[in-house]
Amino acid sequence: MLPITPSDTGIHMGLVAERAAARYPDTLITLDHEMPLLPGAGPELTFAGFADHIDDVAARLWAAGVRTGEHVALYKTAGFDINVLSCAVSRIGAVPVQLSPGLDGASVLALLDRLGQPYLVTDLAKLDAELADPTLPNLAKEIFVVAGAREGTVSLADLAGAPRRAPVEPGLDEPALITHTSGTTGLPKLLVHTPRTLHGRYRPQAKLFDLVREHETVALHVSYVHSRMPLALAVLLPRGVPFLVMDDADPEKVAELFARTRPAFVESAPNSFMEWEELADDPRRPFANVKYFSSTFDAIHPGTMHRLLHASDRHHPVFYQIYGQSETGPLVGRSFTRETALGADGRCQGYAFPGDTKFRLVGRDGEAPSKEHPGYIEVQAAGRVLTYFGEGERYAKQVDGDGWWRGMDVGYRTEEGCLHLLDREVDVVPTIHSTLEVEDTVLGRLPELAELVLLRGPSDEPLPVVCTRGDVPLDPERWRAAVTDFPTLAEPVRMRLEELPRTATMKVRRLELARLLRERAGGGA
Repeated sequence: MLPITPSDTGIHMGLVAERAAARYPDTLITLDHEMPLLPGAGPELTFAGFADHIDDVAARLWAAGVRTGEHVALYKTAGFDINVLSCAVSRIGAVPVQLSPGLDGASVLALLDRLGQPYLVTDLAKLDAELADPTLPNLAKEIFVVAGAREGTVSLADLAGAPRRAPVEPGLDEPALITHTSGTTGLPKLLVHTPRTLHGRYRPQAKLFDLVREHETVALHVSYVHSRMPLALAVLLPRGVPFLVMDDADPEKVAELFARTRPAFVESAPNSFMEWEELADDPRRPFANVKYFSSTFDAIHPGTMHRLLHASDRHHPVFYQIYGQSETGPLVGRSFTRETALGADGRCQGYAFPGDTKFRLVGRDGEAPSKEHPGYIEVQAAGRVLTYFGEGERYAKQVDGDGWWRGMDVGYRTEEGCLHLLDREVDVVPTIHSTLEVEDTVLGRLPELAELVLLRGPSDEPLPVVCTRGDVPLDPERWRAAVTDFPTLAEPVRMRLEELPRTATMKVRRLELARLLRERAGGGA
């Protein structure tokens, strides 16, 4: 097995845009939203304008008192200005802490406490809702608002025009960025990235993008606070690739935007692609020019890939599926075509990236890892984070002496070397071989379903939660026919798609969903 080679260079987020702007100043970034931090910037930025905004905001933060090495937590309403802020914090050598706009207030307060009085950048909407807590001033060294004014805070708008500063580059192994895990099993863990580990994540992603030879528009609908976004910028900007950043995944708005911009490469999370399936038959042909689809963060259903590939008019379009973990970055991947997508095994995640990642399976029950006895998935990756901030011992428990990381997913390896993901260990239902496999099968049989989540019920029974497209009633006869291979399934629980609790990367928070259902069954208790 090929060794993992650490990167000998780093990614410095505060300098990526500036260096790209020197070569491609007029290349465009298109947004589907305005940025409150930069009123008047509009929905289109040139690379040169983006770089200038980062430099400007960095100067404002320095004028506000932020210094090299300090933590700056970013928790505001979703938008690309989160990434402007993150790059600006990095530019002055401070450490951006990217917190999901979807986190609840209690979790944010707990994470601020763990960080030990960081600076906090937020907005009035968050201060009036999630952060409306009297303890907040004690948890932050200073509170900055991106727009408007509020007593007890500093307005970044008032600091526009502050003197520019020379950029600061941290050492290769110094903390450079903090993101967090999805929080599907409780309070999220804070992940410490360095320039070296960020470059380790960049390597397999850059190799994938090197396959895209045409400098056509790239469309991104990914979490602003996930490590994927700064790395997407690190891949696209130096190559001079025009791209658009989407905040709204509503199919109607996506159809309008894609019909106008005609992207050739689209990257999003599996749940968004599932929502967009209905656009395959849209007369505006929003996917007609897409040559490459890329799905990250989770497994995607074969039927979704099949429909979207057939919505493209390009010659031999390709759907890339990438599997990774928050702590490690991308780990394995594979590609699908019109001919292979529908017949694909949805549990097959792909193959390791030579020199960048590798994986092995470790038995869980005294049996050799196999499909019938799935093992723990352990990995080595050049992009693995340095530690969990404030929880170093917890992090160390998941790493063995040879550097293998155990992420608590279970699966098996085929004879061809493909990694098959069956479940997260905490989601295993005793009477089901793989909840994800059942979900794939039933979703393929019932196109009227927008989502299916199989949970562990109160008596360990497999409990299906279903969401239908357009929230139409579920036909009980079609349901029974679709699940005939799975006789132990309980009667399905119907929910609206928007009711499902999700992570920043749109994964369903299964344990939280199970808790909500228990509360509903108990009358809110």
